[in-house]
Amino acid sequence: MRGATVVDERGVEAATLELLSAVVARNGCALEDLAAAIFTVPDDLPDANPAAAARAHGWDLVPLLLVQEHGGATAIARCLRVLVLWNTTRTQAEIRHTYLGPAAGLRPDLAGGTS
Repeated sequence: MRGATVVDERGVEAATLELLSAVVARNGCALEDLAAAIFTVPDDLPDANPAAAARAHGWDLVPLLLVQEHGGATAIARCLRVLVLWNTTRTQAEIRHTYLGPAAGLRPDLAGGTS
């Protein structure tokens, strides 16, 4: 499952929790079925650690990885992205990706529906 949001004045922790809650809720998955989550952060969030925020809020048994984004043509300022690997029997077409706020512009084809 893919997801993204823009970090606002509430900060990285609030943005991370909002995004992860939405990803899980949209797909009806349980944390114990998650194989891993990979977060990316851009250069303009140098001290951001969404993995630590996730771990502190119940994702402590889910393997988590944080990487620096390369930027490029699809860069959105302060955009936090996540790729959640889920052990499921659902097809790719049944997976619902989650793009919140301005991050919906990254993938308007996926922001409001299924993959």
